[in-house]
Amino acid sequence: MPFRVLHFLGVFYFICSFYDKQYFAPVRNIFFLSLNIHTHPYLSTFSSFNCWGCLCFDCCKEGDRSTEKAGRTEAIIEMDQEKGRRQVLDATVRDDNPYSRLMALQRMGVVENYEMIRQKSVAIIGAGGVGSVVAEMLTRCGIAKILLFDYDKVELANMNRLFYRPEQQGMSKVEAARQTLEGINPDTKVVPYSFNITSTEHWQSFVDALTKDGGAQPGMPVDLLLCCVDNFQARLTVNYACLQFDIPWMESGVSENAVSGHIQLLLPGVTPCYECCPPLVVATGMPEAKREGVCAASLPTTMGIVAGFLAQNTLKYLLNFGKVSEYIGYDALRDYFPSVTIKANPDCRNATCVERQRQYAEKRLTMGEAAHPLHAAARLLQKGGAKERKTAKARAAASAAEGGI
Repeated sequence: MPFRVLHFLGVFYFICSFYDKQYFAPVRNIFFLSLNIHTHPYLSTFSSFNCWGCLCFDCCKEGDRSTEKAGRTEAIIEMDQEKGRRQVLDATVRDDNPYSRLMALQRMGVVENYEMIRQKSVAIIGAGGVGSVVAEMLTRCGIAKILLFDYDKVELANMNRLFYRPEQQGMSKVEAARQTLEGINPDTKVVPYSFNITSTEHWQSFVDALTKDGGAQPGMPVDLLLCCVDNFQARLTVNYACLQFDIPWMESGVSENAVSGHIQLLLPGVTPCYECCPPLVVATGMPEAKREGVCAASLPTTMGIVAGFLAQNTLKYLLNFGKVSEYIGYDALRDYFPSVTIKANPDCRNATCVERQRQYAEKRLTMGEAAHPLHAAARLLQKGGAKERKTAKARAAASAAEGGI
């Protein structure tokens, strides 16, 4: 709308303001609608105004008015045919962008830089009821690379889970998972490893995959390992590898009766290792991967909840936002979610764990709290909390002033 028309509407509005006539209301509405559109930081088709004088008299210099426009994100204006109104769509909020809802976390201040996810990789040990669901969640979140370890095959008994399909029966779990995940998001690279990590013949292949080929960039180690297995021996193998090569990892588990579960963060030297305290379920000494006559219960709801917590904490760890819990339990019968902090055992039977604790203690002497791997995330959380409290206080003061309190 030309400046002269806006000028005319502005003058006419002030004339109308002296008369309380019903037929002047549409004119006032048109004026305010025009003003909102032409001064809105995204809807405006030209530079925003510094003051009301700019609207009618162009009192400020063009260079001053264009400063804000030059610095803001370029917007794409489209017409919504159904609703008959203008929409503001930039590259991150278009409906044809699969990451638009994820990038909203950055625009809303939840995550400082969500695009970091494209530089991250995770290794998932176990592609069962929890591991496969976590892999799907992270794939949908746009992670750069996933390493999948499992030597089992898809069976019809797996169909009560949330991931595999009947036509995939007989396929190795990692190949079936790769097929599905690449169909969901071809941007995520899925690398399958169909071997038993607890066997000595595959130990070196397992280590090389984590330390040499695991990163999103060639030659870099994996950023985080997620252990989603159902046996004690595999957990000990993962614990040993992560201590030896200083790999952060998260462990998860679901009880045999399928009504409880947990996730745990394990940072070598910082938090307890898996051998620092007795395991939640004592091993029987029998092979746990396949036991004749034993059928553990399986609820997709419990596994989905545990997988959700695990994926959420993975994102918080990789993208440095929020609080990454060291241990979260889940009791489905009582809807109980205990969260506890466990200290590392200085007398741990694993000598590598004790050495990692000593190294971390030395770093704390020189670096203080900054030595903790999650220090940056804690600082951001504290800063965000202070900002929220300040905003809430300002809103309360404004409400009180408006109410005459």
